Amino acid sequence: MSAIKETNFKFPGQTNFYRGKVRDVYTISGKFLVMVASDRISAFDVILPEPIPFKGQVLNQIAAKFLQATQDIVPNWVIDVPDPSVTVGKMCEPFKVEMVIRGYLAGHAWREYSAGKREICGVSLPEGLRENDPLPEPIITPTTKAAVGHDEDISREAILKQGIVAEEDYVQLENYTRQLYLRGVEIAAERGLILVDTKYEFGKSDGKIYLIDEIHTPDSSRYFYLDTYKELQEKGEPQRQLSKEFLRRWLIENGFQGKEGQTVPFMSEELVQSVSDRYIELYEHITGEKFRKADAEAALERVENNILESINRLN
Repeated sequence: MSAIKETNFKFPGQTNFYRGKVRDVYTISGKFLVMVASDRISAFDVILPEPIPFKGQVLNQIAAKFLQATQDIVPNWVIDVPDPSVTVGKMCEPFKVEMVIRGYLAGHAWREYSAGKREICGVSLPEGLRENDPLPEPIITPTTKAAVGHDEDISREAILKQGIVAEEDYVQLENYTRQLYLRGVEIAAERGLILVDTKYEFGKSDGKIYLIDEIHTPDSSRYFYLDTYKELQEKGEPQRQLSKEFLRRWLIENGFQGKEGQTVPFMSEELVQSVSDRYIELYEHITGEKFRKADAEAALERVENNILESINRLN
């Protein structure tokens, strides 16, 4: 199977290049960002050795759909989606926090809670909750945005005290986060899913806040199936979910949590295929549309040509 592990393009007017965990980002003329969603996959802030075919396309197309569906709530950075794996957008100065919002006690929050913590990011949690229980109300648990290594939990108070984000802006980020999550919950419910938790990133340009990066994708969000949620919860059984959590659990079971000295376990072709299938399954569930695989033959050439056409149109 063909997968886009990395790109190394040189575009006219290119002024910068940055390779993130998953995306390759090109700056054009100091004002546009070209974001290529590669098929790399990360867990525990570590890029895993095997790319996942069509994962980048899934992320890019879900993000494009949800950014369009939420632009009445907050303006976003998107200018053009010239290729299934590419978004071109406005260059913004990103806020140095990720706005994580949780409606249920799952994933990282559950791991912290089960370790005895009753406060996460300055937010108190009640006693007696079980894994995947709904929270009394959605809570915002921000993280620092690390350029390298692990993002760290941080409280609202610490963000303001350290001047990471100005209070006026942070209040707006919280408002946008809650509204976006509610919209995401509504859309997920229409598709028979529960949006458990998710994260948003924001930036600023010309004094205006924009929603940037991807939203409501399996890399940034966790989904449960609505039809079996109540029954499984009552039985105390694991939830059926569409997210990267199944991959994290596989890694944990095989002795890897991104800690020093640990080695990523071997990823078989069967595992890689199953992860790819999960991503496509989420796409079809959350969009209600059949996933159409982009032409994987000469994928890099296709991506490069589509980006060049977009740059020429914008300039």
